[in-house]
Amino acid sequence: MINESALLESKSLRNSVLDRTDVLDRVKALSLLPDGMHVTTAMVAAYFEVAETVINNLLSRHRSELVSSGMRVLRGADLHEYQKLNLSSSAEGYPQRRSSVAIWSRRAVLNVAMLLRDSAIARQVRTYLLDMEHLARTLPAEAPTPTAHASLDNLDARIDQRITHILGKTVVPMFNALIETSGEHRRELIELREDIQNVERKLCWHHRRISTLEGDAPTDQARASIAAMTWQSFERHVADLLRRDGCMDVVVRQARSDRGIDITGRTADGRSVAVQCKNRAGAGRSSIPSADMQKFAGAARAVDYVDVALFVATCNFSHEAQAIADLSGVITVNRDELDAWTAGVHLKALR
Repeated sequence: MINESALLESKSLRNSVLDRTDVLDRVKALSLLPDGMHVTTAMVAAYFEVAETVINNLLSRHRSELVSSGMRVLRGADLHEYQKLNLSSSAEGYPQRRSSVAIWSRRAVLNVAMLLRDSAIARQVRTYLLDMEHLARTLPAEAPTPTAHASLDNLDARIDQRITHILGKTVVPMFNALIETSGEHRRELIELREDIQNVERKLCWHHRRISTLEGDAPTDQARASIAAMTWQSFERHVADLLRRDGCMDVVVRQARSDRGIDITGRTADGRSVAVQCKNRAGAGRSSIPSADMQKFAGAARAVDYVDVALFVATCNFSHEAQAIADLSGVITVNRDELDAWTAGVHLKALR
């Protein structure tokens, strides 16, 4: 099996695995600009949890390689056109009043993961990448035993994930942009987007089924990861999921005096969103009580009326809390729904 040092040292080896960008989402949700395809240098640094200067220093040492993998510096007319395509220059992480800006494709971000030595996130990405590469290299030589069949299923699941990435990160954002500017064809575009997202959900379900049979279900991984999060980390995780589903202007308040609203934003079609997050994985509580729901419903419906009110929890909701949610129009996301959302299924309320 290829070791990590070989990946860090060999440019040809790095180039051979640049298409496996789905490993980025296995480790952590990568927030994208509204075009659904690129990130800024600040967003790359945030993903790897390092200072922006670290990424800039890496770029200065490996500029040629990173440019070939999809990093570009935009200036003048190109920068102006890119700002127009991204719809809003106020999205989080989007540079304002700059004469130039570096943008990174997912391939370029994966390239950074294979060059960045002092980042726990980068090391996790490399671990997933090497495991997948080892499987791909050994699969043709294996005999048709039950283990080989499981590997074939794993390979199919990887193909499903690649297709899911293309649909979720490229095609769906394109439809969102078209819907915003469309007139008479708006209904047809919405129906087409619905069909594509149905395909995406089925692929995610198929991947979870295969992984469950192999004893490594993504929902189990997601649940264990969420259980270890602080309340601040959990709110940032939910914010990343909102951005992944096409939401813009996502802001995490992270304040105790938030009147029950932890995150605000807007959907791709302009609807306002407010989110309450409750990570009760380690609190010993089996359900969200009605008092918590009353507070959030009052804030989202009476004080600051929003179009989409989401209550996201790592547990279930009590019958009383669910009844209040149904009456006030609050959309609940319980433990199982959160696991599926984390694993790649898009929330219907955000479409």
